Formats: sequence, C-alpha cells, structure tokens
Amino acid sequence: MKKTITIIGAGMMGSAMAFPAVENGHTVRLVGTPLDRDIIEECKKSGKHLKFDYPFPKGDISYHQFEEWKEAVKGADFVIGGVSSFGVDWFLNEVLTYLDPAMPVLSITKGLINLEDGTLISYPDYWRRELLKKGIDRKINAVGGPCTSYELVFHDHTEVAFCGEDTATIQMMRDTLKTSYYHISLTNDVIGLESAVALKNAYALGVAMTIGLVTRNHGADAGLHYNSQAGAFYEASKEMMKLLEIQGAQSDSAILGIGDLYVTVYGGRTRKLGVLLGEGKSYDEAIKILAGVTLESTVVSRRVFKAIFKKAELGQVNIKDFPLLVHIAEVMDNNKDAELPWDDFCFNNIK
Repeated sequence: MKKTITIIGAGMMGSAMAFPAVENGHTVRLVGTPLDRDIIEECKKSGKHLKFDYPFPKGDISYHQFEEWKEAVKGADFVIGGVSSFGVDWFLNEVLTYLDPAMPVLSITKGLINLEDGTLISYPDYWRRELLKKGIDRKINAVGGPCTSYELVFHDHTEVAFCGEDTATIQMMRDTLKTSYYHISLTNDVIGLESAVALKNAYALGVAMTIGLVTRNHGADAGLHYNSQAGAFYEASKEMMKLLEIQGAQSDSAILGIGDLYVTVYGGRTRKLGVLLGEGKSYDEAIKILAGVTLESTVVSRRVFKAIFKKAELGQVNIKDFPLLVHIAEVMDNNKDAELPWDDFCFNNIK
C-alpha cells in the first residue's frame, strides 16, 4: 500500500532516507530545517542534493522549506526526524511539541544525553521526558546500525535496525522502507541500540588516531597499516561492550554498534578528526581545519566522558577499565599527545 512519509531535516542522512522510500513507490515530502535552505532550493531546481553524486529517484517526491512543515505532514503515515545531534532541542521545541501525538516518528539522530548522576539516556527517552513535562505522551522510534548516507544512496548493502516500544509501528516502518539493498532488523531494545550506535562515535576517534600516528611517525608515504588500527579497534570494542552491559543492551544491539564503529572509522567524518589528532594537531587546530563539517562525535564523546567519570566518582565503575576512553578525553580537552597507551590495553587472564 502506498504511504506518505515526511522527512524533516534535509541533511545527508535524512535526505538519503528518501531513496528507499521513493524507490518503493511511496510519496516523500522532504522538509529542510532553517539551516537547509540552499539544499532545498537546489533540490527544487535540479532534483539533486548538494552533497550527493546521484539525483533523487524519479517518483512522487517534493521539497519544502521549514515554514511549510505543518502542511507537509498533513496526511502523512509517519515522520522521519533527520536532524543532527546539534538539533535535538530544536526538533523538540519546533516540531515534536506541535506535531500530532498520534503521528509516528522515526528518528535517525544518533546520540545520548548524560544526566547528573552519570546515567546515559537515549534521544527518544529524552524527548519523551521533555514532552511529558508539556503534557504530551509520545513514544519515538529510531534507526541504528552501520550506515553512511552516501553509501545508502549508492545502494551498497546496508544492515540497520529500527527500534521502538510499539512493535506494530516499527514493523510498518520496516515494511515501507526495506529494499533489496536496505536490510532492516527490528528490536524493542531502544536504550541498547541507541547506546551502541552512539558510543561508537567516541571510540572511532581513538581508532582513527592510529592512522594519523602512522603518518606522523613514518611519513606521508607510509600508507595504511592495520595492526595498530586493529589493536585500537579491539580495545574500543572491549570498552564499548562493558559500557553497553551497564546500559543493559541486548547482544544483537551491541553487535550492531560494533559494526557502526567499523563504518565510522573507515567512512565517516569522525575519521578526519581522529587522523588530524593522530598527526599531532591539537583539538582546537583540528576543529579549525574541519570548519563547516558537522562533527556529532564530539558532542557524544563529551557526554559519555562526563557520565563515566561521574560513575567512577560514585564508585559504580572502575575508570581503569576504560583507558582508551580516558585517553580520547585527555587528547580532546587537555592537549595530551595522541599516542595511545598501548600497554594499558593488555589483559592478564592467567591463574
């Protein structure tokens, strides 16, 4: 059955979701945020996103500036929230507060919010808590898994999961968007999946540092070397699994998070920042070089740092169990050299 999907947020990932939807014969209304005006104008003119190599598929798709969003959601079967981590509160105050509570929402925004006691909550949980304060009861669904927007647009095989408390809703969303290349699992483990795909942002920085360190230590012509990348990836995976155990994540959610770590190291914007830090740039210098690049990893990383350090203060975790996380925090905020503390990654499981 043909459905209508309104996507709010015309960044790369939000816009990429239009591809499987239109190709499945559904109606898509792509709505830009106030930051997406040039993107929407280009889409109207050429049918192509400013940052994609491929035009949008032929089909029933229209483009709208943000002022038209309320009209664009009329008659929709569900809304896809396509904002970045920097737009979480904007989406809450400008859209979710006014959207019909009966309208299903699927969020592509990856991240966590740290509470004062060190608890990490998902964006769907954060939005629900804040909406309840306004007398609005809404449960929000989300996407998690290893997926970069340009690879989805390219039709590279992509494995993700949709999570939500209402099984019928996420089944409907899965049936609407699954294609021969976009493969969708389902889970009710919202906090586990959302934690898994958010934590990888912090750890991808650490793994990517090894790429820059090879250049710094052996020259620009040294090429890629995989032992150090794999060693850092191992430690990142080990620490992520410990954190996800704290979060109560199910095993399938945790494994999707490891997959997301892989794609972020090798195909994401976070890689660029990690490489620059490894090459010897300070955090401030690296951020200046990457001016204009949206780096959600920095937001998530600092929230995770604060949460785990708080839990360590309260005696709930041993900070020595997270040497890579501590190292990344010190590189970002204390100008520590990026060279990884390799010996701290070794374990001793002998009797």
